[in-house]
Amino acid sequence: METEPKTICGGCLCGAVRYEGIGELYNVTHCHCEDCRKSAGAPFVTWASFQPSNFKFTKGKPLEIAWAGRVRSFCATCGSALTFTSQPDADEIDVTVATFDQPEIVTPADHIWTEDRISWIKLADNLPQHARGRTE
Repeated sequence: METEPKTICGGCLCGAVRYEGIGELYNVTHCHCEDCRKSAGAPFVTWASFQPSNFKFTKGKPLEIAWAGRVRSFCATCGSALTFTSQPDADEIDVTVATFDQPEIVTPADHIWTEDRISWIKLADNLPQHARGRTE
């Protein structure tokens, strides 16, 4: 018996931009890199990845900003950070878990870029920690 793929919906703070992702999430992680911290204005950002073909914006159009070869999207009205791709034609799109309608449906698997972690952030969740990405 086949089951319907899981649909995850979310959007920005003001509701101008909405999205949905279908299928299994992967790479659910807390990222401490300076790039993520500064773009979100937060000590770290929690991400979950979708295949690009399984993700779409359903309302509004986010503002996309390319910087240093990466592309981030934000709500142009309220500024919520929404997505990240490592390059314009990347094979995955990372979505900020905090913008999910139900962020508690996922559990992060690890911390990445801990070499950039702000010193007053104390990690006590016993998740694996990677100085950079998982492959380094």
